[in-house]
Amino acid sequence: MFDSIRYSAKSSKTATLVVGVFASDSKTPGTKPTLDAATARIVAAAGASDAVKSAISRPEFEGAMGSSVEAFAGSGGKTRVIVVGLGKAEKLATETLRFVGGVIGRKLAAAKSEGAVIELSSAVATAVKASGAAISAGAAGSAVGEGLGLIGWVCDEFKGSVTKKKDAKGKEVTSRTKLDVASSDAKFGDGVERGLGLAVSANFCRTLSQTPPNIATTSYMAQQARSMAKKVGLKYSVMEGAALERENMTGLINVGKASENKPCLVRLEYSPKGKNKNAKPLVLIGKTMTYDTGGLSLKINNGMVGMKRDKDGGCAVLGAMHAIATVIQPNRPVVALLSIAENSISDEAYRPDDVITYRNGVTVEVTNTDAEGRLVLADALCWACEKEDPSAIIDLATLTGGVVVALGSTYAGMFCENDALRAKVEAASKASGERVWRLPMHQEYQDLMKSPVADIQNSNANRKAHPIQGAAFLAYFVDEKIPWCHLDIAGVHVADGNKGAFVDGPTGWGTRLLAELVDA
Repeated sequence: MFDSIRYSAKSSKTATLVVGVFASDSKTPGTKPTLDAATARIVAAAGASDAVKSAISRPEFEGAMGSSVEAFAGSGGKTRVIVVGLGKAEKLATETLRFVGGVIGRKLAAAKSEGAVIELSSAVATAVKASGAAISAGAAGSAVGEGLGLIGWVCDEFKGSVTKKKDAKGKEVTSRTKLDVASSDAKFGDGVERGLGLAVSANFCRTLSQTPPNIATTSYMAQQARSMAKKVGLKYSVMEGAALERENMTGLINVGKASENKPCLVRLEYSPKGKNKNAKPLVLIGKTMTYDTGGLSLKINNGMVGMKRDKDGGCAVLGAMHAIATVIQPNRPVVALLSIAENSISDEAYRPDDVITYRNGVTVEVTNTDAEGRLVLADALCWACEKEDPSAIIDLATLTGGVVVALGSTYAGMFCENDALRAKVEAASKASGERVWRLPMHQEYQDLMKSPVADIQNSNANRKAHPIQGAAFLAYFVDEKIPWCHLDIAGVHVADGNKGAFVDGPTGWGTRLLAELVDA
C-alpha cells in the first residue's frame, strides 16, 4: 500500500490529521461521539473544529471500532481530518489499537497521503483513566504503529507485465506513496516508531512466506538468513552435507534426501554487550519446510496448494531475530535454529516402515511421510538441549491440521508444561495480539506415540488428539529439565480475510510475539 512508512518527529505541513473518538453511550439513545478536551484543542488549532463536529454528527457514524469519517477544513478544504472510531472506552485494548492502525493505513493509502499526524494518545489516556486499563502511551503507539506497518506490506515482486506498468524510459510506474507519520506526544510517537520497526520484521517474514518454492529453495532460505544476519549484526553458521551426517541429523537427512534441494540446519545468534553476553540463551526453533508434497504418503487432490507456507515457523523465527537485532536489542543472548528441508519424492525418498535413530538414541518408526515436520524439528531440539545450554526453548511450526480443527484461525495451539515460561508466552501473546490457547500434554498422549517396532512412531493412525500427537512426539527430544514451549501455528499463519491490519495472505504470526517475549 505504501512504498515506505517512517516516523518523523516533525509533521509535514500537508499532513492529514488523524484523531479518535469512542463510541457513544448505547444506554442513552441519540447521543453522538465527542472529542476529548485535549484532542478538541488539537483540532481547533488546525482550524477544523466545525468540520469535525459536523462529521461526527452524521447519523451513520457512532464511533464503532474501525469505523471512520472524514472532514475537510481550511482554505479550499485542504486540511483533511480522519476521525476513527475506537469502540467502547471500557473495552479498549492494544489489540483494538492495532486494528485501528490498519484502518488508518487503509484510509491514508486511499487518500494518497504523504504525511499524517496521528493524535490518539489523549483519547487513549482518557479511556485508561476511566477504565483502569494498563495501556501506556508507548504501548498504544506501538500497537498503532504495528497496525499501520502491517497493512503497509506489499509483495508484488512476482507480478509480471500484465500487472506492472512502465513509463517510456522503462521505469516502473507506481501509485504508492512514501508516508511520513508524526505525533505531538513524544512517548506515543516513540511507540509508533517501535511498532513500525516490529512491522518491518513481520513483513520480512511475510515476504519469505509468500515466495514460491521454485525460488525459496532450501539454499535460498539459508542465504536469506545469512544476508539478514550480516545486515543486522547476527552470527551465522550452517550445517549441511557431510556435517549433517557427522552430527547424526537423521530427521533432516531422511526427510530431505528425495529432493535435489538439500537440507540444512541454520544457526543464528544475537549476543549482547556487557556482563550478560555469556548467560544461557533463549533458543528459538523454526520448522522450515520449503515445500511439502507429503513424500511417498502423497498429499491428494488440492492438498498440496499452499505448501510453500510450510516454512512459516522458520520465517517467523527469522523475522523475530531481525526484530531482536534491530528493535528490541535485549541484554540477553538469543539463538535461532532453522530446520530447513524439502519433502519431495524420488527413489531416494524415505518410506513408511523405515526406522531412524536420533542423536539422543530415540528410535522412530516412520508410519506417515507427511508427518515430516516433527522429524526435522527433533534434530534441532536435540541440538539445542545438548549444545546450546538454553535457559528455555520455544519452537514454532505449521505442524498439524488437527490444531486448525480444534482452534480455527483464532488461536495458535500452545503446549507448555513449565508454568513460568507459559506465563511469559501468554503475556507476550497479549502484548502482540497473537493469541495462544493451551492444550494438554499428559503422559497418556505420549503413550499414543509408542511403536511396536521402535521406541515411538511419527504418526498414530488413530486420529484421537491429533494436534497433541505432534507435540507429544517432540517431547521425546527435549530434556525434561529445560523449559520448553511448542507453538503450532497451522491455523494462524495466513490471514482469514481482508480486514484490520492484514490482507489476504501470510500474517507473519510469531515474529512479534517472540519479540515481545524477549523484550519482557
